[in-house]
Amino acid sequence: MAFRKLRAIIFDVGRVLIRIDIQRAMTGLAAGLSLSPEEIWSAIENDPRWPDWQEGRMTPRDWHLHLTRRLGTTLRFEEFTEVWNRVLDSRPLQEPSLFEELSKTYRLGLLSNTDPIHVAHMEAKYDFFRFFSMRVYSCVVGASKPSPIVYLEALRRCKVQSSEAVYIDDIAAYVDAARNLGMAGIHYQTPGGLKSALRDLGVALE
Repeated sequence: MAFRKLRAIIFDVGRVLIRIDIQRAMTGLAAGLSLSPEEIWSAIENDPRWPDWQEGRMTPRDWHLHLTRRLGTTLRFEEFTEVWNRVLDSRPLQEPSLFEELSKTYRLGLLSNTDPIHVAHMEAKYDFFRFFSMRVYSCVVGASKPSPIVYLEALRRCKVQSSEAVYIDDIAAYVDAARNLGMAGIHYQTPGGLKSALRDLGVALE
């Protein structure tokens, strides 16, 4: 079997590297309000300013003020930041040894739709980020997956052609977008399945 020559492995973050617990964060935001956590999340993800927040056109304080006015929350900014970060579980999904092994042969990158509050928290809290010198965030680039802009930026920063990279995401549509640009793609489901899929692409793993 002929393998493509991979030089870069690019990961999504949420639900691939870090567990996501939306309920925990929304419960914190819903405290003292008449809205349920589910109603809070529905309002946020359907908010017309959500793309602006995810793509860096709003500051953290602007986002806090916007939600304060829209939802009626009374959380101070520091309290809001702490609650907003509760969505990120402290236990990583992958063992650091995986990245240590891969980093000896491949350029490792991150490509995530995220916001500046989460970026600051993740980069300070998760030790495995040290293996990823290339980090592309929607809130920095000004575009979100599945836009080709973010994938091309990731390739540019990894200094590879699309045929030399594989992209890993838990959302099939985002994997398809990478494949449409010529990258290999892995639809993430489990840690074991990830290793198996990497081996299928010719990545040597213990």
